[in-house]
Amino acid sequence: MSQRRARARARDVGIVPGVLNPGARNSIADVAGILVGHETLIEGENIRTGATAILPHAGNLFQDRVPAGLSVANGHGKMIGATQLVELGEIETPIVLTNTLAVPRAAEAILDWTFAQSANASARSVNPIVGETNDGTLNAIEARPLTADRIRSAIDRAAAGPIEEGSVGAGTGTTAMGWKAGIGTSSRVLPKWLGGYTLGVLVQTNVPGSLCVLGAPIGRLLGVESLSTKEKSTEPRGSIMIVVATDAPLSDRNLTRLARRTFVGLARTGATFSNGSGDYAIAFSTAESVRRTSERRAGQATVTELPNERVSPLFEAAIEATEEAVLNSLFAARTMTGRDGRTIEALPVDHVAEILTERGAFAGDPR
Repeated sequence: MSQRRARARARDVGIVPGVLNPGARNSIADVAGILVGHETLIEGENIRTGATAILPHAGNLFQDRVPAGLSVANGHGKMIGATQLVELGEIETPIVLTNTLAVPRAAEAILDWTFAQSANASARSVNPIVGETNDGTLNAIEARPLTADRIRSAIDRAAAGPIEEGSVGAGTGTTAMGWKAGIGTSSRVLPKWLGGYTLGVLVQTNVPGSLCVLGAPIGRLLGVESLSTKEKSTEPRGSIMIVVATDAPLSDRNLTRLARRTFVGLARTGATFSNGSGDYAIAFSTAESVRRTSERRAGQATVTELPNERVSPLFEAAIEATEEAVLNSLFAARTMTGRDGRTIEALPVDHVAEILTERGAFAGDPR
């Protein structure tokens, strides 16, 4: 079972990636209108899994769609809805993250939720967005205990408040770079002279690599590296789902560019994008000026969006928020014992802080 002890976020101990300031919650919830919900399933000795739902707004997503983009660094994954997202550049349902073998049931849960709204009763096609990572190290994934109803609970309880991180929801049974990982989130707010826009990132981490924090090779220094396996035939595996939300009015083309930049932030943490890794990033805009309402989709529409020359600060925000979200997924996670008695230890936060202090890597006081 997980150890219920207090865990600090990265910024709480002075780890401050980048130069831009976070929002009030330092989470994807800082983007107005975003709703997030978790379903955590811990049963017996072997079930350690769950689902996490992200809703771009609280209305009817199928009727009022949001522009979106997708970037894939390595495609060893089971994402549902990817091709239509790329083709049309929009999202029309909640985004649900879960484990690899629960993807079909997550799609069913999204369909149930969508058709429960009377305005959608006559829909003949719905494009559910489902991402995954494989939590089979700690979870008896083949048992498939996550039903559509259980996953639907994550959507139904999605709220705008604080977001729980670590070993919760879709991150319940995940690991990253040799440590217990899970759900992490962070945000950045651009200064007013750069538009004042807010950008938030939520990640489900399950990646291989050797952890780096503020440039320090923590994995090597602590002797925990997922690349160093005792069985030479064992290939490093794992995946990550990155979800980016912003209130900046961006086209789906520039949202695709924004999603692509998140992998720079991921690389800063030591992830290796291995052959067996599925590395996906989805970015969407909540701005009313670019929302694809049923009225706008019925005919010609005029939208107001940022030009190419003004998106670079948002690229920086996506890089920084992704880096910090990945770190938060590790800092917030707790030691967990799961299938076959296997235990994955939590990152020793105090030890990491000591190493960074010795190296003079802290950027300053937490903010």
